[in-house]
Amino acid sequence: MTIAWVFPGQGSQVVGMGRDLYAQYPAAREVFEEADATLNLPLTRLCFEGPETELTATENVQPALLTVSTALVRAIESAVGGPLPPPQAVAGHSLGEYAALVAGGALSFAEALRLVRRRGELMADAQAGGMAAVLGLDAETLEQICRETREALAAEPESVSTVVVANYNAPDQLVISGSTRAVEHAGRLAKARGARRIVPLKVSAAFHSPLMKHAAEGMARALEGVSIRPLRTPLIANVTAEPLVASSDVRRELVAQVVAPVRWIASVQRMARDGVTTFLEIGPGKVLNGLIRRIVPHAHALSIGTAAEVREVRNE
Repeated sequence: MTIAWVFPGQGSQVVGMGRDLYAQYPAAREVFEEADATLNLPLTRLCFEGPETELTATENVQPALLTVSTALVRAIESAVGGPLPPPQAVAGHSLGEYAALVAGGALSFAEALRLVRRRGELMADAQAGGMAAVLGLDAETLEQICRETREALAAEPESVSTVVVANYNAPDQLVISGSTRAVEHAGRLAKARGARRIVPLKVSAAFHSPLMKHAAEGMARALEGVSIRPLRTPLIANVTAEPLVASSDVRRELVAQVVAPVRWIASVQRMARDGVTTFLEIGPGKVLNGLIRRIVPHAHALSIGTAAEVREVRNE
């Protein structure tokens, strides 16, 4: 059995996440306490009690999800009595790349916390455009629709004409991102060409699109003073779906992923091609588990997001 660890991103959060870990695993409790102290925020309270509107604010939810995923890794290690055998690869969906980098040894938890807090602030400050999930349409057709939309709005400034495929989540689940007008235009075309459903997403800006250029520039500045170590385990990158180990490559990835699409389909396919047979999702919810099963149906996909699921690992 060859394992990859994968970490979910924004959208997997739920009020109450991590409370059982905090109560039952001292190693996990230390992670929450470190997060509160590092950021000088009541992050633990937000995770456990909300309110939901405050937890889901981009600048809060990003460090909150990183904290829960890291607490889960520490709880699993505690449950099995020591460090886990290294996986063949690690990967994360968008924000989840930071949890993957902590697990792979490239970033300390405190360094990653400060970075994702800043990433969330920059993304929240963008406040331009939106995103929509497109269900039941293939990537080639949707990419063509985005090109046609940009051409139709070419007389408008970039802030109005921009729309791209931002998330390649599964063969039948894609996400477009761009200006509100362009996303609505592309959504209408997609529906006319056979999309089963268009679902506007509750996000504050056009993530993973060229409209996030200023946020990417801000991340480049935030990363300047951060020590990034070579990965112990290769990271399959969102931007290229290629394995990264070198510190310089990781630094470029963390800037580029703010404006580039999340190539999750290609990332999962790359891991499967490289021999991964089991994907272990570490974080709240089971979003990635469902996507992976649709990308590589023969793979074994597991999720660990609660104390009860940690105990199951110990018993196995």
